[in-house]
Amino acid sequence: MFSLALKNLLFYKGRSITTFILTFISALLFIVYVAMMDGSHNSMLQNALKVYTGAIEVYKKGYRDIGGNEYLITDVKKIESVLAQIEGITSYTSRYETYGLLSSGEQSAAAMVVGIVPEKEIKMSELSSTLVEGSFLSATSQNCLYAGVDLVKKLNASVGDEISFIGAASDNSFAADIFKLCGTFKTGSFEFDASASFITRSYFDNLMYSQNKASYITIKLHDLKRVDQINRTITSQLDSDIESLSWKTLMKPMVEAMEVDSVFGYISMSLFFVVIFFVIMIFGFINVSSRVREFGTLRCIGLSRANIRTLLFYEMLILSTAAILVATPIGAAIAYYYSLYPIVIEGMSETYKEYGIISDEMPFNFDLFTIFWNVGVIYILNFLSILYPISYINAFKPIEATHHV
Repeated sequence: MFSLALKNLLFYKGRSITTFILTFISALLFIVYVAMMDGSHNSMLQNALKVYTGAIEVYKKGYRDIGGNEYLITDVKKIESVLAQIEGITSYTSRYETYGLLSSGEQSAAAMVVGIVPEKEIKMSELSSTLVEGSFLSATSQNCLYAGVDLVKKLNASVGDEISFIGAASDNSFAADIFKLCGTFKTGSFEFDASASFITRSYFDNLMYSQNKASYITIKLHDLKRVDQINRTITSQLDSDIESLSWKTLMKPMVEAMEVDSVFGYISMSLFFVVIFFVIMIFGFINVSSRVREFGTLRCIGLSRANIRTLLFYEMLILSTAAILVATPIGAAIAYYYSLYPIVIEGMSETYKEYGIISDEMPFNFDLFTIFWNVGVIYILNFLSILYPISYINAFKPIEATHHV
């Protein structure tokens, strides 16, 4: 049956070439499209994590739900010593967040003021790269404030101005100071840019009595795919009153948005495959219907319905395998190349920042498992497309088929 199928394919060259091209295009586009879609989701996640949120964050239980100084981490060094021993963690840093009133001249605004360790923050996030004016913080910045552009607009302030702060220290005592605006940033997230400001931790700790204390500790990983495994390891080594949360919990709205986007992406791709499926099926049906007498003759000389099914199966197997063997390495090569060298749209980075994206790169995702299941889908669709032509041709009786016009 296999050799007969091969001869038929060589005889019906037009039909064979058309089916080959349709299968080749389907497989190639599917591999490239899924790689681009997954890559864009990974890029969205990476960009979001680069701005401020960590891959994993460690809190005292109750801080995220209730908040307040009663739920601060009170032994940062102990937890950091645990994190230093866990494989897969690239870097980590503690942050002390508080809310207070910032004032400049006659303008005031409620804001989040965060004490950070600048040299660690540069490794953890892209806050420094979102600089608009002035300079980022350093270990010697003292009372320098690094604030969002929309918060600065509220205060009607500019770099170099003095900004007064009133708030509550970690022991709930009164805290007040005069900061100097040394830099402004813009991440593209209006809410964040309108409420967030940062100051060097060493200076802020003296003001807030927050030495060895933190609102939370944020963690950066070498491989985000291991986040659940590393998170379980961290949780197992922490005290019972400390919780460790991954980005899947911290950024749940984004996770849900990416899942919805994936669904719509696959729906769009499915419509394309439906068209390809019916094109191949109709083309196969036309081809089979024109060969009724041929199949009738084969039945008369002894071939059974099962033999006819096997023959058509082999024809599709040969064409599909040949097309996929060509399309798969090409699609994989494209995905691999653009995973290493992402597509960059020159001059668009500033526009992207308006949407909270701090990179103008469009990377692809190269994953062999994804490529293999993409190929598997094409195989299944191709074989499904021959079911109706098989049932049609096998509905004829041998003598009836030989007289078919």
